[in-house]
Amino acid sequence: MKKIVTLLTVLFGSVLLLAGCGPNHQQDQWASIQKKQKIVIGIDDSFVPMTYRAKNGQLTGFDIELARAIFKGSGIKIDFQTIDWDMKETELNNQTIDLIWSGYSKTAQRAKRVAFSTSYLTNHQMIVSLKSQPINQIADLTGQKLGVQTGSSGMEQLDSRPTILKQKIAQKTAILYDTYNNAFIDLQAKRIDGLLIDEVYAEFEIKARQNGADFQAIESPFAAEQFAVGMRPQDKKLRQFINQRYATLKANGQLAKIQAKWFKK
Repeated sequence: MKKIVTLLTVLFGSVLLLAGCGPNHQQDQWASIQKKQKIVIGIDDSFVPMTYRAKNGQLTGFDIELARAIFKGSGIKIDFQTIDWDMKETELNNQTIDLIWSGYSKTAQRAKRVAFSTSYLTNHQMIVSLKSQPINQIADLTGQKLGVQTGSSGMEQLDSRPTILKQKIAQKTAILYDTYNNAFIDLQAKRIDGLLIDEVYAEFEIKARQNGADFQAIESPFAAEQFAVGMRPQDKKLRQFINQRYATLKANGQLAKIQAKWFKK
């Protein structure tokens, strides 16, 4: 019995020792990021025009350029990592990524788990439909099939304010998609009647498609949103760094140049 107790004591001590050697999930990670000279940014690489892959496979988009501008000259290399968008907050809190930076909207629900940088872009939720089967007003969605991306702010708005739209649609349940691109395919095939989608994506996608003239968009009844960078609440020094660099880009005109490249307004 003494041998068993001794063995268990040693094993328990080893577990505690190993746990002590692991990362402290409650500690500000800025010093660690500077030491490694690398920061991992979680993105959705299909979210045009914020973070997506060009025809040559290279990452591009407004958020990609903004992130590179903010970390330029800092000695910190950016590792953009494509993630399951529905698991973004979990990835952040598990420290597999350091930032969420991909058309990420500030919401009250997300603020319970994530700290946000200074807002840098205003966005609205739109409803896209086919002109041959148009949704001209919210009432037209009554009993109709509505698509939305899993984990998107549109899905969050839909669920948190069900009386505004969710209770009107077919089965009072939206059809979920892993990417907006797949949702557009179903919309074109008339498997859904409307698509709740970010304004920046809708405008870019409709113009880019060869059959873009077949689609139309109206504003949803939801309030405007603000895009910002998401990070762990304890990473206060990282947040301060990003906000200060953003202020500098805004003051010296570099931010305006990036915005002018990607948006008309």
